[in-house]
Amino acid sequence: MDESIAIARFAALAQETRLAVFRLLVTAEPDGLAAGEIARRLAVPHNTMSAHLAVLTRAGLATATRHSRSMIYRAELGAVRETLFYLARDCCNGRPEVCAGLVDALVEAPAETKT
Repeated sequence: MDESIAIARFAALAQETRLAVFRLLVTAEPDGLAAGEIARRLAVPHNTMSAHLAVLTRAGLATATRHSRSMIYRAELGAVRETLFYLARDCCNGRPEVCAGLVDALVEAPAETKT
């Protein structure tokens, strides 16, 4: 992965509302959510939500498809995997045992309480 892509993805998630949107989209997989529904659930004005969704889409973390008059947004889980792999590959420095506990922790971690 190109470093500029990783930076764009982290920058997109480094804002409270966009992080909340992305986390909501992950929970809505595989169906996705309409932009208006995302705005309603997070109590964000529609025009503001549109700007946040555009940032996530440009970063490759979300995709949008038109369904009748609505735009349905979905999380790009492949992009998340790719970004996490980019980080983990470098942190291990050729020693997979260094990061071995990371996968175990992710599998064993209880889901956070949704607000």
